[in-house]
Amino acid sequence: MHWFALALTFTAALFWILNAIDVAWGSRRLPAIRDIAPLGDSDCPPVSILFAARDEEEKLPSALATFLALDYLRYEVIAADDRSEDRTAEILKAAARKDARLKYVRIDSLPPGWLGKPHAMQQAFERSTGEWIVFTDADVHFSPDLLRRAVALAKRDRLDHLTLLSGAEMHTVGEKIVLTFFGMGFLMGIRPWRANDTRSKGYAGVGAFQLMRRSAYEAIGTHRRLRMEVVDDMKLGKLVKEGGFQSGVAKAWKEVRVRWHAGVGNIVRGTTKNFFASSGYNLGLVCFQLVMMLAACVAPWVALPFLRGWALIFDAMAVAVLIAIHAGVCLEVGASLLYGLTEPVGALIFSWMLARSTIVTLWNGGIEWRGTFYPLEELKKGVA
Repeated sequence: MHWFALALTFTAALFWILNAIDVAWGSRRLPAIRDIAPLGDSDCPPVSILFAARDEEEKLPSALATFLALDYLRYEVIAADDRSEDRTAEILKAAARKDARLKYVRIDSLPPGWLGKPHAMQQAFERSTGEWIVFTDADVHFSPDLLRRAVALAKRDRLDHLTLLSGAEMHTVGEKIVLTFFGMGFLMGIRPWRANDTRSKGYAGVGAFQLMRRSAYEAIGTHRRLRMEVVDDMKLGKLVKEGGFQSGVAKAWKEVRVRWHAGVGNIVRGTTKNFFASSGYNLGLVCFQLVMMLAACVAPWVALPFLRGWALIFDAMAVAVLIAIHAGVCLEVGASLLYGLTEPVGALIFSWMLARSTIVTLWNGGIEWRGTFYPLEELKKGVA
């Protein structure tokens, strides 16, 4: 038993040390958008900013104001109103009357074989004219110089696709626990720096901001390839890499901001449609992910009081590295380093989010998204 515990704790310590090195090295290689010199007026190509909105009357006005206040010469904003029943249409129409750069697209029905958001994005794209396309959401806030810096980075590195890691507005302790661990999970699971490597199959896509050459977007088949894809942002990045185009990821913690959900309960409920979809609706994969999550992120903490000697030392090393990685994420996104100590709590909540998403989707035979039900069999057929 002693040798078994020693082998397990040594493996755990080695696993986390190697991962910490990879995360630290990879994160340092990601450029920060604030460090990119903005384009001059004569170098700004035409850009179209596309977003879908459904019943967004609460968050839309402040986000839209930032879209229309960008320090950029040639751009347009295409807003696809996806069957909204609140004041979304009124807000968008009023803004369009005041600013000719905003184009309003109303969608009254959803054709078979489409999810609402990909369909809305496709409709917005078909009315756009920009050489470059920005995909975003109706609750995201941009800094005024964001577009000049993002396009400058894409042109400098000869990118066809650039996605930005965005900052999350976190107002409560619970939100900070969950979202900082989510950030840690994203880094560990996606390894976004691999998207920048042409030799790697790694890809990334963040819904808050994805910049893409129009020609590359058309070449990969537009959102028609993502008709029934729930995690369309990530899968857009996948299609880019599979199409042989150059993708890139950069950090924009302050330049792109979003209040994801208010409170832990809303975060858990808000991800019900996403987490099982992120696992490709594969129950076996979900079970494996849950076991690995609990074994790697929670078990070292639980084992600490029961170990002695070298086993205790190795286990303590694993826990210390876990705290360090989580604290590093907190430092990046502007949360207190003390939230690094909440790592096992975040892991347990994250595990419940994945389990709940799987259970609810299987129980209902599909997902409910913005008032529309999509059967699981149809969703599985549409996985990109």
